[in-house]
Amino acid sequence: MIVFGYRFKPQLWAIIISAIFVLIFVELGKWQLSRAEEKDTQYKRLEEYARHPAIALPKSLVKLEDFQFREVEIEGEYLAEQTILIDNKTYKGRAGYHVITPLKILNSGFSVAINRGWVATGHNREILPDIPEMKGMIKVTGVVASPEVRTLELSDSINHGKVWDKLDLRSYEKIIGVDLQPILILQKDKFNDGLVRDWEKNDSGSSKNYGYAMQWFSLAITTIIIFLVLNVKRTNSKNKSA
Repeated sequence: MIVFGYRFKPQLWAIIISAIFVLIFVELGKWQLSRAEEKDTQYKRLEEYARHPAIALPKSLVKLEDFQFREVEIEGEYLAEQTILIDNKTYKGRAGYHVITPLKILNSGFSVAINRGWVATGHNREILPDIPEMKGMIKVTGVVASPEVRTLELSDSINHGKVWDKLDLRSYEKIIGVDLQPILILQKDKFNDGLVRDWEKNDSGSSKNYGYAMQWFSLAITTIIIFLVLNVKRTNSKNKSA
């Protein structure tokens, strides 16, 4: 095809390769947009639930999607001996742990994992911090969050000890030998136990996804421009120069 003295006749392989890359970049951009919309929707739910009073967590098995971001109340007794520490958690620049203790729900066959808050590591990481025990029947108020579930196990043998790199709820349930609700509660009550419960309320985080989407779409446009530049040439250039 010749237009205004320029010839456009790309090779078939160039068309195929360019089309594949453009398609990939566009699909990645669309995926980032969908992630941004999902985060915005979740954030709106969080904002809405924050205005609602706390509700009682059912004693029967619940679904995460039915309670995520909701503020709930649970009455029961902490299984203090099953407390674990989640490593690499910082607070105002200081290294520390998140303290996870299961709460045996009153008159229920289920327990629920409670993130009781943050505690500093101390100068010697070999010495674990002393976590005060909350004995007897108590009522805990907190926000339902999604537990971090490990999707890949490198070994059938699971032995984390008291310090875990992340919370694997299914492994935790198996090790402590109790049935856990498939949720994590971020405790809000200000018990006198020395733990910090200053849960950050960030924005939705969708701005990053929108930024990534623009980058992928820009790469798609750049690919098209490069394809055109490399395949558009002047005709009869030698004759005109003579």
